[in-house]
Amino acid sequence: MAQTNESINEIEKVLNAQTQAWNDGDIEKYMEGYWHSDSLLFIGKNGVTKGWTATLERYKKSYPGKEGMGKLDFTILSEEKMGNEHYLVIGKWHLQREKDELGGHFSLIWKNINGKWVIVTDHSS
Repeated sequence: MAQTNESINEIEKVLNAQTQAWNDGDIEKYMEGYWHSDSLLFIGKNGVTKGWTATLERYKKSYPGKEGMGKLDFTILSEEKMGNEHYLVIGKWHLQREKDELGGHFSLIWKNINGKWVIVTDHSS
């Protein structure tokens, strides 16, 4: 049980660091929470993006500059252990920008790779 709590705490630290990086306008730092691999999967309303670099470019195009990025908040709804190396995290995201606001839900599959928890699949809508 201690490993479960420790793993969840580590995952939540990464999510908090991502939120801070996003709100600072630093997409590259935000992307540190993702698996730096060509096998990373991002699924959104416009389809599937494969690979870390392609996902970074997708974010840059969809949220240009600090103004386009706005202020991000995550709300975790559930965290479920899936085997020894994976977690499924489900939550809500909310983005407040000067001219509008966006929001939706996400499911993230996390994997412990080389002692670090990273997102290997992100389905956000």
